[in-house]
Amino acid sequence: MPNPPFDYSPWLGRTEQAWDVLSRNLVQRIAATFGETAPAHGEALPPLWTWCFFQDPVPEAQLGTDGHPARGGFLPPADGRNRMWAGGRVEFIAPLVVGGEAQRTSTILHIEEKHGRSGALLFVTVRHDYTQHDQLCIREEQDIVYREPTPPKASTGEPCETGTWGETVTPTATLLFRYSAVTFNGHRIHYDYPYVTATEGYPDLVVHGPLIATLNLRAFLRANPGARLRRYSYRSLRPLTLPTPFELSGCLGGPGQARLWAGNAAGVAQSADVTFD
Repeated sequence: MPNPPFDYSPWLGRTEQAWDVLSRNLVQRIAATFGETAPAHGEALPPLWTWCFFQDPVPEAQLGTDGHPARGGFLPPADGRNRMWAGGRVEFIAPLVVGGEAQRTSTILHIEEKHGRSGALLFVTVRHDYTQHDQLCIREEQDIVYREPTPPKASTGEPCETGTWGETVTPTATLLFRYSAVTFNGHRIHYDYPYVTATEGYPDLVVHGPLIATLNLRAFLRANPGARLRRYSYRSLRPLTLPTPFELSGCLGGPGQARLWAGNAAGVAQSADVTFD
């Protein structure tokens, strides 16, 4: 007889809290990674730099073979599957300020097992509420997918449009290593060439999905410097790998709306929508 479906209900609604100081030292390292000028103490933390904070410093003995924390703690177990950051939605309510202490409260909102052409997929949605001085500043939902080991998608078949603005990024191993460092991300697909090619089947090191989202939103703000962010949603469609350059592009839609995308000759890799004032 087949095994009964795994019961994920004990993980639904599970919460955890993390505190961090938005340290000027780490902010300077993030800025150096992106080639930016670091905001000063008391200034606003740039959008999506929050992903470099509130990281749980898990000892190496508690990591899985892929470099991620072993599953079955806060997140549900998904042994034998590869983890991907599939997308998310971010609501910008008030700026987080460099130098101050902040808190993140995380809640598991949704867990669903699906079956597709690539095998079984486990989707997990986590909400993060970021507060500072007892004020909710950012509310975010992250979609995580755990998939059975299968060859990664090389192309979406969806060509990139020509946007109103565009920036070219040539990813390097140094950029990926530094972003892994400032986010304390041990996932080996971003820095371990033998592992990522032999075990997970990618042609080269994989560019972080959150890194693409951060650079894409930065490109929008550079092209629209007067925009005040309200919401940002993004969805990963396929991986980007070294050393192929990729384009960050976008165009304005209706009032306060914009569409963004990142990709190269193999098609769109990440799409996004922005709401702004």
